[in-house]
Parts: sequence; structure tokens; C-alpha cells
Amino acid sequence: MSIFPLLAQATEAAETTPLSTASSLVPVDLIWEYITNINLLEALTFISFGIVCLFYGWRVFKVLVCICFGLIGIFVGIKINELFVGGNGIYVGLIFMILFALCSVPFVRWGVSLLGAVAGSMITGGLWFALSLPENYLWAGALIGLIAGGMISFIIFKAAVMLFTSLGGSSLMVVGILAVLYQHMGTAEDVRAYVFDYNWFVPVLIVVPMALGMVVQWQLIKKTKEWDI
Repeated sequence: MSIFPLLAQATEAAETTPLSTASSLVPVDLIWEYITNINLLEALTFISFGIVCLFYGWRVFKVLVCICFGLIGIFVGIKINELFVGGNGIYVGLIFMILFALCSVPFVRWGVSLLGAVAGSMITGGLWFALSLPENYLWAGALIGLIAGGMISFIIFKAAVMLFTSLGGSSLMVVGILAVLYQHMGTAEDVRAYVFDYNWFVPVLIVVPMALGMVVQWQLIKKTKEWDI
């Protein structure tokens, strides 16, 4: 079966269906799954850990790099197990998690730069989506952020640290807050309506605290003597 008719059908469907069934390029359904499935304790943990990363990520960025690459290792290990081994992939995932985490330690500067580039990609991709630009070209917006974030990260190391820690912290905090509002504040329908009906809602909720976190981190870093890798 040719891929071109499928692409045409997907494009037409994206223009005529609501956000919840639109292109999988934007992981709204994945975010919504976390919002609806985590319990109160997990939501509060997301909020607390998110605030720490948002304002003090520069203090623990080495640990965060190891955690991020460990999570990437789990994903890679599970996929490799699915393709070549089969069966329960948790052990393969754990092995790759340890390998990726250990490999990130001597290359932490490169790891920070890579995560900064990915953060830039997520920001510009999110803004592209928030402005309701053509979703089938969202990859172009994300690519711009990837290049810009990568260049900034390799030139200004501290900017990369602030960028990926603030974005990660803001994302965790927003998911936790929305989960609390959805499950425990009697505003479930309102939260669902805003998440799925307004493209700008989730990106704005993430970008605004992220920008505040970067400002605060920069002020704290300036007051700390000899802070570096």
C-alpha cells in the first residue's frame, strides 16, 4: 500500500477532527494520560520535584543528566528487545539504563548540550502548535529549535543547563497541578476542555514558568562564585 494516500488521509483528518484525534506528532494524549492516571501523592511529587528542577536545577544538573539518559536507555533497551529478542524486556531495559547513565557521567557536558538542543526543539515545536500553524509541518518548527538550542548549548554551557532543567521542571509541575485540578478540585470538565480545545493552553502553562525559572536560576548562578561543571 502506498504511503502517499495514507498521508493525504491523515492530513484531511487532522483538519476535520478535534485535537484529541489529531496527529500524534503532538503528545497531548500522552500528557492527558498522566494527568488522569497519577494519584494525589504522585501528583504532589511531580509538583515538588518540578519546582526543585525549575529553580535549582543548576545545582543538581549532573544528577538530572544521568536520570534523563537512564530513561533514554530504558526506552532503547525495550525497543531493542522488541525487535531482536522478544519476551519481557524489563531486564534489557535495566541493562541499557545502567549503561546509558554510566556513559553520561564522563560526557556530562555533551549530555547537557544534547538535552539543551532537545529542549529548544520542544519549545519551538510547542509554540508552533500553540499558534495553530499547520501541524503537518510541526517538524520544521521543532527543527529550528533543535538547531538554535544546540548552538546556544554548545556556546553557552550555563544556558543549556538552565534551558533543559527549567523546561523539565515546568513540565513536571504543570502535569502535577493539572492532575490535582482534574481529580480533586471538581474541575475535571474544565481542565479537559482547555487541554483539548485550546492549542495554546498547555504550551503557555509550560513556557511561562520555564521562563521565570530561567530568570531565577540566572540570578542565583550569578551570585555563586566559580560555578561550573
